[in-house]
Amino acid sequence: TTRLAIDEMPSYGLVLSFIFIIQALQTVTSFLTIAKPVVRHQSLSASTNEASSNVMDSTMLFGSFKIPPSHVFLRTKFSFGFVNLRPIVPGHVLISPHRVVPRLADLSEDEYSDLWTSVRKTQNVLVERYGPSSFNVAVQDGVASGQSVPHVHVHILPRSEGDFERNDDVYDELQDWAPRKDMVAEKPKLNVPEDEDRTDRTQEQMAEEATTYRVMF
Repeated sequence: TTRLAIDEMPSYGLVLSFIFIIQALQTVTSFLTIAKPVVRHQSLSASTNEASSNVMDSTMLFGSFKIPPSHVFLRTKFSFGFVNLRPIVPGHVLISPHRVVPRLADLSEDEYSDLWTSVRKTQNVLVERYGPSSFNVAVQDGVASGQSVPHVHVHILPRSEGDFERNDDVYDELQDWAPRKDMVAEKPKLNVPEDEDRTDRTQEQMAEEATTYRVMF
């Protein structure tokens, strides 16, 4: 019996050594599993911050015009806002999509929604800065409408009582607006009849027109 016990002692030691090695491997594996995502997350975060910084410092395109970062006051995923070289009133700014496309219909749903969300945010900022009682928010959607730059852009004009002698003069100013003065002559002129020369349509004419549109949706 004594001899058997002595013979078994080395085997018992080997078992203990094997158990110790397994526990050590499990500890190392657990550490690597926990640590690995943390390292990857930190690397991704650093890359994202660097990319974001590069975007904020980049020059934007408005048609073929380069807008320097110092003139840009708002950047979103799809849109940007910038100050105006030739403002019609104080606070007259522009909002455009990043993508250079001429028509609203060219925008994706996400771009379209982001554009108008950016317009609303900008109006809120302009209210704080200028305290206007009203706004003109205008889009010239295509060349025939007076669009001077073939890149979708929304004009935001803070308005106040008496800023124009004749209120509709603001539309003439918008019609004549262009990034450069020499571009104004190239724009088509819109002939709008005076109020006294315009006649009201009948209820039947208006109902007929509304029916035409209704069935097209």
